Amino acid sequence: MAEKKTVDLVVIGAGPAGYAAALAATKRGRKVTLVDPETAPGGVCLHRGCIPSKALLHVAKLVGEAREAQEIGITFGEPKIDVDRVREWKNEVIGKLTSGLAQKMDSDGIDRIKGKGRFLSPTELQVDLNEGGELTLTFAQAILATGSRPIWIPGVEPGERIIDSTGALELADVPPTLMVIGGGYIGLELGSAYAALGSKVTVVEMGKGLLPGCDRDLVSVLQRRQKGVFEEILLETKVTDMKSQKNGVAVTLEDKKGETVKKRFAKVLMSIGRRPHTEGLGLENTGVVISDRGFVQVDAQQRTAESTIFAIGDIAGDPMLAHKAYGEAEVVAAVVCGEKDVFDPRAIPAVVFTDPEIAWCGITETEAKAEKRKVKVAKFPWRANGRALSLGRDDGMTKLIVDPESDRVLGMAVVGPGAGELIAEGALALEMAAVAEDLRRTIHPHPTLSETVYEAAHMV
Repeated sequence: MAEKKTVDLVVIGAGPAGYAAALAATKRGRKVTLVDPETAPGGVCLHRGCIPSKALLHVAKLVGEAREAQEIGITFGEPKIDVDRVREWKNEVIGKLTSGLAQKMDSDGIDRIKGKGRFLSPTELQVDLNEGGELTLTFAQAILATGSRPIWIPGVEPGERIIDSTGALELADVPPTLMVIGGGYIGLELGSAYAALGSKVTVVEMGKGLLPGCDRDLVSVLQRRQKGVFEEILLETKVTDMKSQKNGVAVTLEDKKGETVKKRFAKVLMSIGRRPHTEGLGLENTGVVISDRGFVQVDAQQRTAESTIFAIGDIAGDPMLAHKAYGEAEVVAAVVCGEKDVFDPRAIPAVVFTDPEIAWCGITETEAKAEKRKVKVAKFPWRANGRALSLGRDDGMTKLIVDPESDRVLGMAVVGPGAGELIAEGALALEMAAVAEDLRRTIHPHPTLSETVYEAAHMV
């Protein structure tokens, strides 16, 4: 017979959404129980996503800079890569973050239960414990934060040679050849890392360009540079057949003309997106409503259709980003504690950590054209920035999108080294309802890449 326990607030999922909500609710005096199957908290982001991928991309950056240094008169030997040590270092980074987070949660008095939860009713959660047995929790309120998982092509099963982002980040080895299916940010980031480590990487994308949804002028800067990184970039191409064999993966590709070609790769990385993880949660035993795309439907306070259950993070809708989850976690923690709050950000920045990085927030130029919205667009090329030239990188650009009548900043986009850091200025400008004059009047330090924002504002 399952053990029973009555709790106050239960959080299901210990990723960025779940652990942030648990910590925020604890600060407000709630007694929190956190249910997650992982030994340490952190979710996909810390264990198999954001953090390990950026660790590998740092390695790629070092390798790339060493190879490019000869252009300024510094020559190194060909980098020698100890894959085992790289893997150990990546795991050490993960370990430091997850263990520190676990210590923080334990010291704050959060009761962590290791297991998988399933709703029996709007106020009951059955937990299949990792060590065996079951525990039934009767709760006052629940926050659902179970995240997302990679999408797979129907009929294709993961294995030793056909992997997803999780398998790629384990870094079992560096295959001599690698095909990446999907030209989105995950595929490009991991493809870049493996290319730097020594794989000959081919990227296959069904669409007309890489990074669908991103302005083409930004992507063109990235694509020009990636042509020297990747073996091939095949656009408007789809995989029609794929078979894992002893000596590799046999793949049949079809281009936009309908012509087919057969290729063989040591490994294939499936990177065609992610889907919310809502299966097996017993949501049919509650009033929670799932959308056609598989997301849990919530209002601006993260409430589901079931009064006792809230949802945040990847399962609560796009964009599926950790920093969006953090914002929702703060809102839901306030709401479950009786405070007034809503999730209504004016900008959620997006960052692609390739080389060069691409980042944007607010309305894009593409979206403005699609909406037939009148905007002013100012593009400042980095070849006119002293700091960019001193870094040996003049291929970047900073773009501002402004309302022509009010001068209000509607969007910002950056392509170049450090774009992910620079975009925060744009996000703050949008959140504060700043006008371009605010950016023009703000004194930016010299010589820095941040001056490109200042210069773009002057161009407006």
